[in-house]
Amino acid sequence: MNIGKMIVPVIISFIIVVVLMPLFIKLMVANQEGQQIRADGPSWQEYKNGTPTMAGIIFLVAIVLSSLWVASWQELFSNSLMLVNLMLLLFGIIGFLDDFIKLKNHRNLGLLAWQKSSLQVIFAIIFCVLYFHYHFPIDLQFFGYIFHSPVLYVIFILLWLVGFSNAVNLTDGLDGLVTGLSIIAYLTYAYIAYQQQNDDILLVCLSVVGAMVGFFLFNHKPAKIFMGDVGSLALGAGLAAISLVLDCPWSLLWIGIVFVVETLSVIIQVAVFKTTGHRVFKMSPIHHHFEMLGWSEWKVVGVFWTVGLIAALSYILIFVG
Repeated sequence: MNIGKMIVPVIISFIIVVVLMPLFIKLMVANQEGQQIRADGPSWQEYKNGTPTMAGIIFLVAIVLSSLWVASWQELFSNSLMLVNLMLLLFGIIGFLDDFIKLKNHRNLGLLAWQKSSLQVIFAIIFCVLYFHYHFPIDLQFFGYIFHSPVLYVIFILLWLVGFSNAVNLTDGLDGLVTGLSIIAYLTYAYIAYQQQNDDILLVCLSVVGAMVGFFLFNHKPAKIFMGDVGSLALGAGLAAISLVLDCPWSLLWIGIVFVVETLSVIIQVAVFKTTGHRVFKMSPIHHHFEMLGWSEWKVVGVFWTVGLIAALSYILIFVG
């Protein structure tokens, strides 16, 4: 795919988001539908209460329409492209249900944990079935060892999709944080796909980048709208699915290092508190810890973006070239 063709999906998804998002914001405001901030969150976050949410609906529409239309035009339809788009939509549905319940009940509690995790596992199993049906690689490499085990790979896929959808969801707590990190991660996978000559996945990644750039115009501090779980769960699942179909799943641990650290901070906080009664961090996920240390929201976001960018560039330099 030449540079001219690569720009098209970026522009299309960007335009769709920029055109539809103001209308969606007006609709949400008119119906007084807004985010309910967690009661135990930082006090300075309270002003965000009532800010419109569920913007993920708009940028998911933009991503899918852009990737499918350009794929049709450039004859790039493939099993990989359809599988990644399917995961974006299915995990977006989970987020939509979660957000809808929160808005309907005017609280910061949507789907119960078992309900959300059950749906995530079910959709991950759907991914597994299609993944094996389309004969994607099932050789799991770990520190030089290669494991050719369908059962082991199924377990790995389940952990990967569920884990990273939740990781991005946990990270989505500050204006523009996940938006910027997603641009960095999906651009990185766009480059990897380009090097592998996987133009179909390159197309999906570029569609996401265009949508995220458009969304950032409305999501930077002070955010006019949040992506909601419908956006964050979908973006996380999309990254996991792309790393799998490109046969470089472990890359996501480094490219998505901020998502990993955010998740580990929650796991460590909960584990230590339950066993000792003490907290390791002032608050988790860790972006709130830095806020409580006195960092401004922009500083936290900027530093986390920088870490994500350094990680992405170092992976490309070391492993891709």
